[in-house]
Amino acid sequence: MVTGRQQHLNQSLLRIPRRAENSARHTVSKTYVEAGSFAALLHSSDHQILYGRRGTGKTHALLHLADLLAGMGDVAVYVDLRTIGSAGGIHADSAHTAAERGTQLLIDALEEVHDGLLTVAMEQDVGDPTALLRELDALAEAATTVKVVGEVERETTVSGAEEATRSAEVSLSPKPGARGSANHRRSVTAQSRLLRTGVERHQVMFGPLSRAVRGIVRALAPARLWLLLDEWSSLPKDLQPFLADLLRRAVLPVGGLTVKIAAIERRAAFAVPTGPGEYVGIEVGSDAASSVDLDEFLVFDNSPARAREFFARLFHNHTAVWLATMVKDPPADVTAFVDECFRRTAFPELVRAAEGVPRDAINIAALAAQHAHDKPVTVADVRRAARDWYLRDKQTAIRANEPARAALRALVDEVVGHRRARTFVVDQLAVERAGVVEDLHDARLLHLLRRGIADPNHPGALYDGFAIDYGCYVSLLLDDAKFHTRGRGDWLNSPDGVPPEGFRFARSAIDLGALLG
Repeated sequence: MVTGRQQHLNQSLLRIPRRAENSARHTVSKTYVEAGSFAALLHSSDHQILYGRRGTGKTHALLHLADLLAGMGDVAVYVDLRTIGSAGGIHADSAHTAAERGTQLLIDALEEVHDGLLTVAMEQDVGDPTALLRELDALAEAATTVKVVGEVERETTVSGAEEATRSAEVSLSPKPGARGSANHRRSVTAQSRLLRTGVERHQVMFGPLSRAVRGIVRALAPARLWLLLDEWSSLPKDLQPFLADLLRRAVLPVGGLTVKIAAIERRAAFAVPTGPGEYVGIEVGSDAASSVDLDEFLVFDNSPARAREFFARLFHNHTAVWLATMVKDPPADVTAFVDECFRRTAFPELVRAAEGVPRDAINIAALAAQHAHDKPVTVADVRRAARDWYLRDKQTAIRANEPARAALRALVDEVVGHRRARTFVVDQLAVERAGVVEDLHDARLLHLLRRGIADPNHPGALYDGFAIDYGCYVSLLLDDAKFHTRGRGDWLNSPDGVPPEGFRFARSAIDLGALLG
């Protein structure tokens, strides 16, 4: 039997769900923590695309929004796009054409929306439930029209019967003569069949579909319909523009309806050009009014105090549910919780290790609590946990990407080893050409701190400022003997034990082409 208040406090850190969808739905809003003005932007009625790397809280934000909307009397349909279709589906089957796979994707997505709205019709009070059910039938019909496409073959069959009878009579009368008779009968029957040989192909009819959506919105009035599409980037990238185009043509123009899409920026393809000025999909900033990057909100304008406040509330909100049943007198507020769980400098170190990613913060805190066991978490516990999480999760994410692994090694050697820093700037054009920096950013091995830094000596050039992941360089700190034998940096012997922060443009800029060869 586990005893001791400190053990219970540490166990509460271990029990925090790593993903929002794994939490009990009634706790979603209780555990949500706003990041600056992000919640207000998300709550606007504009169509929006919500960007953010894995673990930044996109799902939690959408689920929290759904709860808020339900409390206001609006209707929110949340769709996890990872779950549409089936294991035997054709979304990723290269044996089928992109058009076939894309059409099936549209049907599967519409079926999921249909099921969500059907649940609303059955379980909630809506303006006109009879009209809603009627329009849902129209939605299903528009999404499942079948057309047979293939060769056409005509077959004609002719059958007939013929009968002939002849007779003759000769008379030897005084007036000789002859009489004859003949009968002839002919019957002909013709049959023609038109054969179609080919395959059935589904069609999604955008016109009827748009009319059905308008009818659904009218049936729900005065409530507004919110369509929340999560995990957009889980769809095959070449099919994403097909679903985006359906939204643009049949959904986005409908009044009384708002669409929010959560996606990872570099794994999302909302449009593909088809000719001069023409495209299939959604044009971000035009068809979808705006995009919001959650990563940018979690940088906290490089304010350590704001970052600590955010993460302190995050941990307190998530653990309060457990601590109410685990200890007699749980910490009264956020400050009391942090003071009891962490040594004086350990919590700021945890915030630094999280690099603005809530899921990484939760995982590192859980590992640190394991190391601490029945004592408050220390800086050493945080650093060991950050190293373990880096080696276990982040580094393995690029195991199959050799260019990204080589780039990370080169950047660590140059930035951490030679420059004794952790931040650097890179020309935006070089980032786009190389690609590996963006791969490392997606894997949370590099963190974008600032976009569009101007070079005072070359005003036409813009740079992005990055930081190397805390876990990456703290793993060097914990293996400093090996690190020092390779002659890299004496900052590891400093009391802080971490490289300095901040950008010094003259020293921070990196020639990516020369570095990566």
